[in-house]
Order: sequence, then C-alpha cells, then structure tokens
Amino acid sequence: QGCSCEVSGTKPYTADSPNRLETADEEGEIAMCGIVGAVAQRNVVPLLLEGLKRLEYRGYDSSGLAVFDQDGVIRRHRETGKIAELEEGIKGNPFPLFGEVGIAHTRWATHGAPERKNAHPHLSGTRVAVVHNGIIENHADLRDQQSRRGYQFESDTDTEVIAHQIDWYLQSSDSIISALRSTVDDLRGAYAIAVMVMDDPDHLYVLKKGSPIVIGVGVGEHFVASDSNALLSMTNRFVFLEEGDLAILGREDFRILDECLVEVTRPLHESERVVKDIEKGLYRHYMLKEIFEQPSVISETLEGRLTHGKQLLANFMDDQSSAILGEIDEIRILACGSSYHAGLVAQYWFESIAKIPCRVEIASEFRYRAVCVNPRALLVAISQSGETADTIAAMESALERGFKHSLAICNVAESRLVRICDMKLLTRAGPEIGVASTKAFTSQLVALFLLVLMTARFRGMDDSTCQHWVECLEALPAAIEATLHRHDEIRLLAEHFADKHHALFLGRGNLYPIAMEGALKLKEISYIHAEAYPAGELKHGPLALVDEQMPVIAIAPNDELLGKLLANLEEVSARGGQLIVFCDSQVRIPQTGNLLQLSFTGINNDLAPVFWTVPLQLLAYYVALIKGTDIDQPRNLAKSVTVE
Repeated sequence: QGCSCEVSGTKPYTADSPNRLETADEEGEIAMCGIVGAVAQRNVVPLLLEGLKRLEYRGYDSSGLAVFDQDGVIRRHRETGKIAELEEGIKGNPFPLFGEVGIAHTRWATHGAPERKNAHPHLSGTRVAVVHNGIIENHADLRDQQSRRGYQFESDTDTEVIAHQIDWYLQSSDSIISALRSTVDDLRGAYAIAVMVMDDPDHLYVLKKGSPIVIGVGVGEHFVASDSNALLSMTNRFVFLEEGDLAILGREDFRILDECLVEVTRPLHESERVVKDIEKGLYRHYMLKEIFEQPSVISETLEGRLTHGKQLLANFMDDQSSAILGEIDEIRILACGSSYHAGLVAQYWFESIAKIPCRVEIASEFRYRAVCVNPRALLVAISQSGETADTIAAMESALERGFKHSLAICNVAESRLVRICDMKLLTRAGPEIGVASTKAFTSQLVALFLLVLMTARFRGMDDSTCQHWVECLEALPAAIEATLHRHDEIRLLAEHFADKHHALFLGRGNLYPIAMEGALKLKEISYIHAEAYPAGELKHGPLALVDEQMPVIAIAPNDELLGKLLANLEEVSARGGQLIVFCDSQVRIPQTGNLLQLSFTGINNDLAPVFWTVPLQLLAYYVALIKGTDIDQPRNLAKSVTVE
C-alpha cells in the first residue's frame, strides 16, 4: 500500500500547588496504545514523532499523526509497522506535513486488523480528528446508528464512531465542549481521547475515563500523552487528569473541566527524571539495562525504610494505617501476570513469617466470582503501573462488596490504583521500558517482604527476629550484583536452547512461583513454549513430556526441600531429559551426561526468591537474543493491559 499524506475528507458528512513525587510520576508504561499531542509556536511534527518513539516499548502495530496546516485544514499520515516507517513516509511525501497543533498515536490492534485504514488518527469528514486509547464497548450500536444518519466508515475500529459522534453533536451544539460532553455521555467503556476540531484550530481537547492521560506543561506550549515518558524531552512538569475530566490545551494556557463541566485545578507535579532515565545507554536492550539496574533499584526501595538493623515503621504508615495492620486477620492479594507471581511468593512469607492467612487471586477472575467477604481482611493490589484494568476493577468490586481495608503496591505514585486504595507502598523501580518485567518484579518482592515484616511486628515478632530479616534484606543488592557478574556463563547455557521449542521449569516451596516467572519470561521474549510445575508434581503428568528435546530448568537452593528436589531431578535424568540446574554452591548433584549446572553463592532463606529470579531473567534474555526476537517489544504483547 502506498504512502500518502491525506487532507481530511473531500466533502463533509451530512445527516438527518506543585508537588514532587516520591517515585516515577507518570501514569505510564501502561497501555497498549500510545497518544501524543502538542500545541506550540513551532512545527509539532518532529515533537510528535519523538514522543511516539518514546512510546514504542508499549507494543504497537501501526502509527499515525494529524496536524492543522497553515490554512486550518486537518492533514493526516498513517503507516503500519514501526515509527521509522511513519517518519520515512512523511519525509518522502511531496506535500510535507507542517503544523503547530497536532495529535499522534501508536495502535495495538483490538477492533480491526493491523492495517493502514485502522491506524489512528480517525476522521469525520473535514471537521474532526481523534486518537483514542481504550475500548468503546457499545461501538457496534453507535456504528449502526451513525450509518442510518448517513455516515460512511473507512475503518473497522471502535474509535471511528467517536469522531462521527462528535461531528453529529457539533451540528446542533452551541459549543465544542458541549458536543464533546454529549459524545462521551453516549460512550460505554474506557477511554483517553485527544481531539482536533476544525472550528478551533488553536486548541486540542482531551477527555479521560478509565485510561491514563497526562498534560505536559511548557512555556508557550502544552502537550498531552498517555505516558509522561513521551514528553520528557519537552518538559518535566505534568498534570494528571482525573476521571471524567475534559481539558482544553492552548499555547499559553490550559483549562480543565470536571464531569459536571465545572472548571477545576489539578495538582502540578515536577518530575526529577531526565531523558537518560528512559534511554538504553550502552546496553543493547532496555530489558538488559533493567536487569542490571536491580541492585540499585532494590537499594532504592529499601532506602529510608531500614536503618541500623531496624525497620522504620514511621516511614511506612500513618497512625490510621498502623491501626489497620493491628486489626486485620487475613491478607487477600489481587494481581495479574508477573505481579501475580510476586503475590504467590508473598503468600508463603505472610503465612510462615507473619503467621497470618493469605490468599492470592488472579484479578481478572476474582471480580467475576462470588467471594466470601471478610471485613477484617487487608486487600493488597499489586501492579507496576497502577493502571492494570483487571486489577483496578477487582479492587473496586471488592470494596463495593464490603471489604474495608486496601493497600496498593505500585511503582507509580499518581496512578489510579494508588488513588482508590487507603494505603500505598511504592516500589521505586523507576521507569521500566521493556515489556517483560524485571526490576519491577524484584522490587515488588522486596516491597512485599517489607509489608510482611510490618505485619509480623504487629502480630508479635520480637526485635531480634526482625533485625535478622532486616540484615538479610540489606545483603540482597550485593548478592544480586555478584550474580550479574556471571552473565557470560548464563549466556553460554542459553546456546543449548537454539533449536528448542519447549521447556519445563521446576521449583519447590516459595521458588515454585519463581519457576512460573522464569517460564513466563522465556515464553514472552523467546516465543518458546514454557511451563512451570512444582517439582513434586512432575510424576503427576509432566514427566510424560520429558525427552532430549525438552530442557528442564530447575532451581536448587540449599534448603530443607533439597533432598526431594534432587529426587525429582533424578527422574528427569533417567528419562534422557536435558537438565539445567541453577543451584547453591554447597549443593552436590550427581553428574550425568545430560546435566548442565551453574552454582552460585546464593541466599538460602525466605528471601531466596528475589535472588534466584535474576539468573532466570538472564537466561530468558540470552535465549531470546539467540532466537533473534524483538526482546523489548515482543509480538502481540503490551507493557500493561489497561482494557479488559
């Protein structure tokens, strides 16, 4: 399909106080699509392209942008594939794009195939251009209604109905704002929307419900994006819109109206991050950079929360929150993906260390299940971004059903999840660009362990026991640093996966969830089918799959379950399976021709899951490198899922 710079339609349709954040201040790294917009006193096309490039990690299959040209006409260009193809298409067009007001988008296909006609922005005649994140659940009904009114559809998307609905109301409304409000009143679902209207070529209009969107505040220019990472090269000052907000962005100022169209002020946040925080630097991939950042990230997560062998409770909780920890009798954890695996590890910790019952729920299942409500339970929601749709919906549903106490473990201070929970525990991982979670996962584990210790203190843990665990936490960064120095040895192990299509991961006790996480990492970025099992379940079915083409990866710390694990490994070896074992240096495994062993001076206590996560991350990375996959942006995946 050829490249073209489109003028919007040939004829119109007819119809019958500043705050500084504790951690990463974006609502970002969080959606399947990306939005960028700008109103400036210069050409915004380079700014839009730069913003889109900084959103590439989110996962997308097409992209596009639209601007008002010097005559106030909407000009649009769209491409499938990477941003580089969009950029080349714009450069090669005989009618160069130039404008001081514009919107841009990266699309991850939901409604409609990844084709050029489905790429954003979407237009309604010559009057309206729209980019949209989220899903419009009633788009089919609106499409039928609009077709009867005479609108013609160019795409298969749910987004195009937004543009046509705005156009419809503009024909009878006395203002753009009332047309936009009438439009969103008709929409069911989640959305972040940026709109250009030919009637007002000096402004952008932005609406939010359920999907994140942020305003970037400049000097004589303003920006909008679904993630503040996209805007760091332009500004470090951000305003986060709240549910139902409608914003009008001009060059010199911006206004925000709430869902009742009352003008409101939202806090201005100043980010301490700079562009280099979200660049790869000397690393080949973001994922590798983020793996190697884990010692410093864990230190940052512990900073100010531990001192001289003690845990500083005052730095965690206010009096009300401390009272809640003193009265709860159950922990209920809600999470998805890697965060769910972190929750499974924490289940072992809560029950063995804090002596309190704990259940871990897959958030997408919890919200649709009849659950027994315990008003004395603490609901803990885990999410890197704080915008994961299923986790937010599960928490909101639980609070509506009668659960009283809620806590968010999150990397984003201003996220929706943090705002709806009573308490928060921030992980301080910083921006994580790679789709496969690494430093966010280990920082979640550390934050959860801190919560376990706090809970245990309120349930009678003595000072000496607490001091022991604090010292173990303080030793973690150095232990992980030493493991990272072994990356070349792990890279050699990865060569054994060059011709493999399946893998089995085994773990016991609190390392079974780490086996699950290892399998997830391998399948995410190398596209090898991988499963994880508790090692004791091997003979209950998975052993039938074991042969020389099925590598079996096991974690063998020197703990009380070692003997049972070694017996399980013997079963694999006897059947010709290729064994790859990451073990403690004190562990002795009988040598066979099909055993590959890498020994570490590991951690053999309850914090072992944090330590043993790292070699599995490196293994997945180097296998993907050999396979030649797109490591930072694996196919079909987004950084986080903000729609159900």
